[in-house]
Amino acid sequence: MTAVKDRREWDDVLDFWFPEGRALDVEASAHHAHWLWRMQGGADDEIIARFSDLTERAARGGLDHWAVSPDGRLALIILLDQFSRSVWRDDARAFAQDPHALSLATEGLSNGHYASLETPRFRIVFGLPLGHCEGPDHLQRLDLLISLREDIAAAAPIHLRAIYSSLADQARDVRKIIAAFGRHPHRNNILNRKSTPAEETYIARGQFPHKRAFRQKSGGGS
Repeated sequence: MTAVKDRREWDDVLDFWFPEGRALDVEASAHHAHWLWRMQGGADDEIIARFSDLTERAARGGLDHWAVSPDGRLALIILLDQFSRSVWRDDARAFAQDPHALSLATEGLSNGHYASLETPRFRIVFGLPLGHCEGPDHLQRLDLLISLREDIAAAAPIHLRAIYSSLADQARDVRKIIAAFGRHPHRNNILNRKSTPAEETYIARGQFPHKRAFRQKSGGGS
């Protein structure tokens, strides 16, 4: 009889955010669709309905014990870095958890949790706070993020490599924005920050890197 793995309290988060499960070889077009769903707000309604209370607990520090495990740390990063943006969309609180998420990701890179993650997509999501959290070391963190994503793309199955290469390209695009402005200008209105004239021009164009994922490699490397 095959033993059934005991469910942990963070498994609902991982099962929801990764419909592909833990399979290493997934169909490219479905994988591509899942990335768009994750990255462009398609999951907002279900996140709000199912995970608002859990996200609130994470934001208060009530789930910090999850970080004892690589999977738990990943799920906590998802709550703080991703679900917060859905639960508090168009509100400053959407970004208030970024420093906490960054500290979890940084520690996980040094303690072996990142390296132990089973799939490329787990590692991509684990590293998101490196690019999302504003701060004086933002460019250095983005350089690290680009390197991590290049490594992920190089090791990915061939039919998925274009997807992961596009995510490395996206990190490079984010680096250009931070190099130019020192922050994410598209957040200025929500955070009640005054935009510079150059930022106003950038915002008016609406060509934000997080909304242009896969623009060069649509189809997910089929």
